[in-house]
Amino acid sequence: MKKSVIALSIAASVPMFSNNVQAQDAVKPIEKIEVTGSKIKRSDMETASPVTIIGAEDIKASGAVTVDDILQDMTAAGGAMTNPGVNNGSGGNASINLRGMGAQRTLVLVNGRRMINSGTGAASTVDLNTIPVSMIKYVEVLKDGASAVYGTDAVAGVVNIILKDDFEGAELNVQTGLSGEGDAQRNSIDLTVGNSFDKGNMVFSLQYMDRGEASQADRDFSKCPITENADGTELLCGGSSITPNGHLYLENGKELQGSPDGAYSEYNPESDPYNYSEDSYLYTPMQSLNLTGVVNYELSDNTTLFTEALYTKRWSEQQMAPQPVWFDFNYTEEMGDDLLEHGAEYGDTVHYRRRMSDTGTRDFSQVVDTLRTVVGLEGVLANDYNWDVALNFGRNDSVDKLSNLHNVGSLTEDIENGVFNPLDQASWSAENMSDYIYTEQNTGGSQMLNLSASLSGELLELPAGYVGFATGIESRTEKAWYTPDSLTSQGLANDPKVEPTSGSYDVNEAFLELAVPVLTDLPFAQQVDLSAAVRAFDYSSFGSDSTWKLGFTWKVNDEFMFRGVRSTAFRAPTVDELYGGNSPSFQQISHALLDSQAEVTVGGNDQLTPEEADTLTAGLVYEPQWLQGLSMTLDYYDIAISNAIGSVDNQFIVDSCIDSSGQQKNQDSAVCQSANVQVSNGKATFNNQLQNIGEEITRGVDLNLLYKFDAMGYDWSAGLDTSFLHERIVTNAGETIDYTGLITSSTGGYADIKSNLTLAVKSNNWSANYKIRYISGMDSYACVSEPASCYAPSTPSVMYHDLSGSYFINQSVKVSAGINNLFDEQPPYYTGNNDSNTDPYTYDTLGRYFFAGVNVAF
Repeated sequence: MKKSVIALSIAASVPMFSNNVQAQDAVKPIEKIEVTGSKIKRSDMETASPVTIIGAEDIKASGAVTVDDILQDMTAAGGAMTNPGVNNGSGGNASINLRGMGAQRTLVLVNGRRMINSGTGAASTVDLNTIPVSMIKYVEVLKDGASAVYGTDAVAGVVNIILKDDFEGAELNVQTGLSGEGDAQRNSIDLTVGNSFDKGNMVFSLQYMDRGEASQADRDFSKCPITENADGTELLCGGSSITPNGHLYLENGKELQGSPDGAYSEYNPESDPYNYSEDSYLYTPMQSLNLTGVVNYELSDNTTLFTEALYTKRWSEQQMAPQPVWFDFNYTEEMGDDLLEHGAEYGDTVHYRRRMSDTGTRDFSQVVDTLRTVVGLEGVLANDYNWDVALNFGRNDSVDKLSNLHNVGSLTEDIENGVFNPLDQASWSAENMSDYIYTEQNTGGSQMLNLSASLSGELLELPAGYVGFATGIESRTEKAWYTPDSLTSQGLANDPKVEPTSGSYDVNEAFLELAVPVLTDLPFAQQVDLSAAVRAFDYSSFGSDSTWKLGFTWKVNDEFMFRGVRSTAFRAPTVDELYGGNSPSFQQISHALLDSQAEVTVGGNDQLTPEEADTLTAGLVYEPQWLQGLSMTLDYYDIAISNAIGSVDNQFIVDSCIDSSGQQKNQDSAVCQSANVQVSNGKATFNNQLQNIGEEITRGVDLNLLYKFDAMGYDWSAGLDTSFLHERIVTNAGETIDYTGLITSSTGGYADIKSNLTLAVKSNNWSANYKIRYISGMDSYACVSEPASCYAPSTPSVMYHDLSGSYFINQSVKVSAGINNLFDEQPPYYTGNNDSNTDPYTYDTLGRYFFAGVNVAF
């Protein structure tokens, strides 16, 4: 039987291709396996849906020590993906976002079963930091909707991480890395041991990783917040209007800036803004410890006990500029006469802002514990039906802290009582402020209990082959919680009060899947198969519904195969989306007269209903006989989501509801009424809670070329993996935005073309890999309406070059080294950027990075 290109090829998004699996398959009997996207075991990997396979050796060759390092480089990934380069709001998490449809619409599995939502607070997505690279056997990425097979969340695709379960011996890996600027050092060590015995096998792994930080101040492109002059013709080193020594707004319209000597002068918007980049991380530090074990034990000839246990502890940090505080007070004689010369009068209201550089930076830290255990039985019945029952339990607990905050409630009270004089610079000294400083501590977590049972096999024989089936039931309970700090929950801190989150739901599901052979061994129809799946579900939070899938594979001959899938998908609102308490979030906006950070209230909505989606994929697989080793896949995808859960783009709210003079407009529109926009003293405040208000559409084409050949006595692999985005349309509250080819300030970029070109060569004792990552240029969303007013209304195309290699010193020791971003490509600046004057969701912010490691097998 000729193996499929999907079975043999490793996606061109990774820099090396493993060949040892083929050699082993040649001497082993063909076995039936389960491929991501189907629960029917089969003897080949030809399915109706496109599946990318990433091998463990390919991950190591890239220098990746966390799963997101490799997944986020895939051309099918885009939009907002949290990673170490995201300092503001990441919480130390890492995520994967297939098709740029949102991380919450990509389902993450481990060994075909759900991974617990993890991270900080009442997490809604999987933190990829919880999954150890050392235990990965391979990763399957299904780029298709699969709700009929897996249930909720599998809208844009599925990432299935397969753990090692047949490893024998012991293996030690040690790796270190360092940026070209001498920072962001990354050290990792892992030990994996395994053994097979008469009744089964066991594998255990220990992995530790320590990642250092880099500062925005240490890169030319991010050393200060870049602003543009009024007509967008010049770049200036700007910052925040909330400054050290105090920024005052008087009733007569004057703005004053304090100085260390206690004097006040008129605020100069060109020279007085505060450079918050100097105190912000460009790359965030983290430590993680992981323990993983997989054990299989044969209870009888036909029954096996399987267990999986995974525990990860994460310590992560972020650092931002000192806290901005603001309050109003009445100017009294006891405060001195410094303001009188500027036209103020006693009794006037003074609007006061201050950057608390007196007491230091805001230091964020998280300690997160994630546990996942699976215990089950599987076996074969007398009629060769496969069965399994399993219990999948997961729990995530987090404690996140924010230090160097100030109790503005107490501070305001002392000002009113005449105990604290805000106009006296000595009052703000670190010693005097010690009674007002506190550390915010929040706790959160999530828990999942999933009971499942399934049966699969061959129902009957047709002229073209056997009809395969899989059926099963699942019962899942999920709960999540978040308890904010007591001061924060009471609104006694500087920010508005943050409400707690608490809630749960349960769901019962049943599914049926069929694989039907229709034709075989006919002219122009070597094999034609149909597939179908249906899943019914009943949620306690919203009720019952169902989803379905229909697919086909038409293998014309040994060279051509056509495939396609039409399906419906859904995503149930998570506990956080349903019951998340309202909380403030400071988001980047662009407005000539307003502060660059707006105070946006976000939160859940218990009236949310599920998102629904219609998905279509259709493709061609081509393996020409005239050139052995060459293969090509070409797949079209179309995902249309209705009833989408989301919030309106923050910049869209600003553009729709605030005019050029900083005044409210369009207050009768649905968007502005819901947002309740307020503008006060140069600062915008509005609401942006979750709603079922949208529709989202994405369409495009994936092209994969792979050529494996022998030359000069070596094994070669050349691959090209390219994604062409044709449409990325979002409709919220009746307003439609086409994000195709745009880059935003909050949701990342949607490049028209993303492409990875790889070349790998391998001998008996060494290998080398070269990879080019290409991202096409994009237009800034903030400049779409008036590009002439922006200094950088678009980004150029960006190309990264990665080089790596390994050498076997002997049969037991292998050394590896590499350079990512070989030519030190700098991230582009664009008007309306996200952070660090660029987009850390999309671009590499570290620059050239070196890594080296050693592998010792015992």
